[in-house]
Amino acid sequence: METMTIHIKEATAEKPIQSLEDILADVPEIERALVDVEVGEVKISFDENQISEEQIIKRIQLEGFHIG
Repeated sequence: METMTIHIKEATAEKPIQSLEDILADVPEIERALVDVEVGEVKISFDENQISEEQIIKRIQLEGFHIG
């Protein structure tokens, strides 16, 4: 199991956070996603044999979220 941390600009408001959590929960290779609203940070635990960090980032961006 691998863990990555990314900053998402929209991850400081409740509605986008719920949407992001739902999106990540629908990806079977992602075991857990924890959002820290104080800093807009998302910690994602995933199976690195099934999905890459780049694929996760692309999925998040496709849903309209901004990394950075």
